[in-house]
Formats: sequence, C-alpha cells, structure tokens
Amino acid sequence: MAASLRRGLTPGRLRLFLAVLFLALLIPFSVLVWQTQQQIKWEAFHQYRLLAEELSQRIDSELQRWIAVEEAHSYADYQFLVLTGDPNTSSYVQRSPLAAFPAESSIPGLLGYFQVDAEGVFSTPATPETLDNPERWGLSVEELTQRTALRDTLLDILSQNQLVQRRRTDDQPLNLVEEGAGLADAAESSSSMYSSSSESGLGGMSASDDISSERDAEMDTLAMVEPKPTPAAPATRERKSVPEPAQEEYKAKSPPVYAQQAFDNLNSPVFEQRQRSQSEKRLDDLKLQNSFKKESAASKSLSKAAPATVQAPNRVSRIEQTALLEEVESEAAPGEPAVAAPKVKIFESEVDPLELALLDSGQFVLFRKVWRDGQRIIQGAIIEQDAFVEGAIAQAFQGTALAQMSNMVVAFQGDILQTISGSVGRGYMDRSGELNGELLHQVRLSAPLGDFQLLWTINRLPAGPGARVVIWASVILGGVLLLGFIMLYRLGLRQIKLARQQQDFVSAVSHELKTPLTSIRMYGEMLREGWVGEEKKREYYDFIHDESERLSRLIANVLQLARMERNDLKLELKPVGAQALMDMVRSKISSQVERAGFECSYELDPSCVERELHVDADAFVQVIINLVDNAIKFSAKSERKRIEIHARPRGAKSVAWSVRDYGPGVQKSQMKKIFQLFYRSGNELTRDTVGTGIGLALVRQLTRAMGGEVDVLNRTPGAEFEVVLS
Repeated sequence: MAASLRRGLTPGRLRLFLAVLFLALLIPFSVLVWQTQQQIKWEAFHQYRLLAEELSQRIDSELQRWIAVEEAHSYADYQFLVLTGDPNTSSYVQRSPLAAFPAESSIPGLLGYFQVDAEGVFSTPATPETLDNPERWGLSVEELTQRTALRDTLLDILSQNQLVQRRRTDDQPLNLVEEGAGLADAAESSSSMYSSSSESGLGGMSASDDISSERDAEMDTLAMVEPKPTPAAPATRERKSVPEPAQEEYKAKSPPVYAQQAFDNLNSPVFEQRQRSQSEKRLDDLKLQNSFKKESAASKSLSKAAPATVQAPNRVSRIEQTALLEEVESEAAPGEPAVAAPKVKIFESEVDPLELALLDSGQFVLFRKVWRDGQRIIQGAIIEQDAFVEGAIAQAFQGTALAQMSNMVVAFQGDILQTISGSVGRGYMDRSGELNGELLHQVRLSAPLGDFQLLWTINRLPAGPGARVVIWASVILGGVLLLGFIMLYRLGLRQIKLARQQQDFVSAVSHELKTPLTSIRMYGEMLREGWVGEEKKREYYDFIHDESERLSRLIANVLQLARMERNDLKLELKPVGAQALMDMVRSKISSQVERAGFECSYELDPSCVERELHVDADAFVQVIINLVDNAIKFSAKSERKRIEIHARPRGAKSVAWSVRDYGPGVQKSQMKKIFQLFYRSGNELTRDTVGTGIGLALVRQLTRAMGGEVDVLNRTPGAEFEVVLS
C-alpha cells in the first residue's frame, strides 16, 4: 500500500490534478461572471439609449414648437407695418411682430427675416418701405442705420449664396431727398461695422435702442397718425402702390426664373451633392462600432427601440385671408407735395410649410413658398449655424447624464457640423478620429429638420445597477477559490510528505527492531548451546541487556508517539526537586553512556538545588534519554567522546537543562527541521546514522506538554540542546 501510495500520489500528479480541477471550476465561473457583466452592460447601454431617445424627442419637440410659431406668421407679417382689427372697417396699423429689432424669435441664432417676391425683389420687415423720414416710423436715425445694416447683412448672405442678385453700389437714386440720401450713406458706411455684431446674434443695443423700444410700444398700441380713408378710399383699395425710387435702390432684383429656381435648388440632390463634395467631415468617415446591434435585435421582444426618425404630424399647405396696407399718392394741386393715402387690400394666399437648407456660407435658411394671385413669393429667415446648434441642441445635451459618458454628433445631410462633448474639462472636438467609439443611438429629426441627424457615441459606459456587487462578489469568490486550492495543494504536499516519512519510519523501525533482535537471538543461542567460554558470557549478557533496553526505549517512544497522535497523552505533573531529577537521570543513562565508550559529566548549579519543577518524572527522564541517545549517535565518530549534562537557573523559578556533545553540530538549515516528526537529516541513500526520526519530535512535544521549551545551539565543536522547565 505504501508503495502504491508513493507511486500514485506525487507532487507533480497532485499539481496536475488540482490544476485540472481548478480550470474545471474556473472556466464556468468565468463564463458566468462574463455573461453577467455583459447583461449588466447591455442593461446600462439600453438605459442610456432610452435617455438618448428621450433627449432626441425632447429636442425635436422643442424645435417643432419653435417651427410652429414661425409657421403661424401670416404673409403680411413679413411687412414692416401690419393692419390691426377688421380690415373692412379699420385702418389702424402697427409694427409687424417680425419688425422687432433685434429680431425676436425662440429659434437661437436667428439673424432676421426676409422676403423675395416673384420678381426677385428682396425686402425685410426690419426696414420700412421708405427711408426718407425715420420719425414717421417712430425710428431714430441711429436705429434706422442699424436696421439698414441688418438688411444689408441678410442681403449679403443671400447674394453670396446666389439666391438673389444685388445691384451695383455705384448706381445712385435720382429722386432721394437729402435726408434720405444721407441716411443711405450712413447705412452703407455702417454695414461692415454691423456685420460683426450680427455674427454674435445681434444682441447688442445702444442707448438709442431704449428710445426705439418705447416707440415700438407706442406704435404697437396707437394708430399711425395718418388721415383716415375718404369715401373714395374703397376705389383706391384695388390699386397697387408704386414703390418709390428710394426703396428701389435698396431692393435686389433678379430675373424671376433665377430667384425661384435658386430657392428650388436648395434641397435638390444636385445641391446636396455639391455640399457633400465640399464637406471635410462626413458621418461615413467615422469608425463607429455597433457591438450592441445584435443584442438590440435579440431584445426587441422585451423592449422596442425608438424609431430611427422622430415622427411629426403631417405638414400641409394652408389657405389664409390676408389684409395688406399699401400707400398710394393722392392727387395734389400744382406746386403742392403729394400726400400718401393708405390703401388696404384683402386677398387670399396659400402658404406652404417651412423648409430648411444649409447655405454654402454656413448659415441655415428657413423659408417657405407663398402663392398669391398665381405668383410665388419666398419668405424666410437666416439662422447662424453655431448659435443654433449651441442653443437648440448642445445646451439640452450638456445638462443630462448622457454628457458624462458620451459625445453628441450633430450632422446635416451626412456632414458633421459639430461634435459636442459633455466631459468635464473638454470642449468641442473637431477631429473625426476622436469619435472612434461605440454607437449609442442615431436619429433623424422630423420635418422640416429631417436632414438633421443626432448621434451619440460612448466614451465611457458607466457600470449598471448591481455591477459593483457582481465585481466584488466575483473577486471574493475567485480569491476564495484560489486560496482554497492553494491550501488544498499545500495540504496535499504535506500529506505526501507525511506518507513518505511514515514509510521511512516504518523502514527505520523495522531496521531498529530487526538488528538488535538478530543480535540477541544469536547471542542467546550461543549461550544456550554452551559455545561461549566463561570469560565471554559476561560480555554477551551485557550486550543482550543493553539491546533489550534500547528496544524498550524504542517501543516506549513509539507508544508515546501513538498516544500523542491520538491526543491521549496524559502527564502527571507534580513538583520534583532539581537534585532528585539529576540523580534520576544519572542512574538511567550512566551505563548506556559507558557502554557506548563516552564519558559523561553531571553539573547542577548550587542555586538550583532547592528549586522544584512541576514535571512528569518519567517524561522528563525520557526527554533527557532521547537527547543523550541523539548525542551518542551523531558524535560517535568524534575525537572527543564526551557528553555534558548541566542544570542552570533561568529566571526566578525556571531551570535550563542542557545536553552537549562534541560532534559535528547541526547545520543552520536543519535547526528547525530536526524537531519535525519523522525527519532525519542527510540523504536516505548516503545516511550512516541509524534512527527513526521520532526522538527529537517527542522531546519537543513532551517538553511543551510540561510547559517548557526546547532549543538547539551550535557550539565549537558540537551542539547543545537546552530544555527550559519551571
């Protein structure tokens, strides 16, 4: 069985067995943890995707609300003055809501409103029909200058994008009054200055703006100081007013076909292809991953994903009745100035829904087509791109939890406009390479913003609910599993080592029993047969006696070891004098030492004579005998065959018993090992000393059972074992 155990269980086989068992548990455990983490990750991804869907719907709803406000403006609102009350009975007028300065609109970045009629004539509600008399419109010269600069800014943007054609600036009007001419020159000179302020949203107002605001309020509530229409006025309602030459100078003309076709081409595939070719950053260039696409498809039965395009109500054209206030010069006597008489014209118009396009210069144009008397008129507004994206989209994004874990990409017709990062300490990113991440959500806004695309790319996906618990539980379970296998491996090595030591012990005990028994048997037969002379009989009897005592000690050690292994060791501790113990030791080992050819000295310190130790006398004697037997065995070949037994005081009540030999001593690497059970120093094949490996182990266990401690010290030469008892 011992041989089978030796062959069947080795450290290498134990490592292999435990490694296979560890992997068999680790693999399913790792798969389970990975699957749990993936599920938690997917749930976190789905949660943030729902937040992105809600944010996109909220942004789209807000934009649709703003668009609805703009679409609610009537055709007449794009004039400087509008009629209030019943157009059949009232001629009271006030400024159009679109004539406010700066332009008042919920849409961020809106510069101003414009209109292009069927003949390509540009106009804006920011400026009145004529500029020769600012006080007539309740405007100061400075405010009218700023309004004219706004008009020129809008006109420049449209003309730069070839939507209207502007007349050359060297064409001078023929019939402007001096004040009007001076005002036009001031407007022209301030155009460049005002353009810089318009880029910031036209938000600055001078001191004169406060005065103009008061005048706006007055014009909104009071009727224009104009004569009421005479009874002949209804006849004049059907006449068209002829624009004055001053106004003609500030209007841009283009052939009707060109004006209409230019706006028609804004959303044409050819125009979009041209913009696409000019764009440096495209959505197609982004290296975005979509690892959760399969999980999303698999989980549709549990949770439906939001549609790719935000749905909006159907947008159709509407028919409206509009009343316009026009002015007609009344006939005057020769030499008297002509007086402008108001004329109200009521007509029906068809208004198409608003459309949005991106100009080559970077601004957005929000426009619609109005049909009147079979002619088409373009009405709309110019919107600054950066201000619009910042106010309508970026601010809504940066105030959400999405800003802490993702980037937001704003694109128009596939071209990247801006990339918004909500991370702390980071601003907008302009390089597409920084967007290489996981695609969280992608959506198109509803018409007329259907060319807008919003994308969210993940920077860092926060751990979902329970992820920290799973991680800590996995770490703890993994640590327990690893620690358990390490302890199991160490325990297995210990058992293998113990099994080998037990095998060696059995072999040693067998040898220790067999050798003296063989000698005893041989000498016994010789004495029984009378083959030995009288002079040898005494020697043979002593040999038989000594070997029998050695066998008795060996058997006593084995029995003591068996009791200690069963925790059945019972010692009777009682006070015994140090002198009595020394005498007991001398009587037990003197003959053993003499027959081994050693001399032994016994020294008891005078201060220890009166001291009593609480020990078991038999156990104490067995400890000293084992130490003496060990000294004789390992110093048998030394030059000086001497053993010294000393008793010295240690502290107030303790006594240190020492046994010293003059042999080779103990190697430092073996000083702790020699007290281990079944340990024998040296190699099994080259060992020349006999022994079972239990003597010194019994010494330590018996000493500790009596409340003492044993230690070994190297001397020059030899070794000294010290047992301290109290």
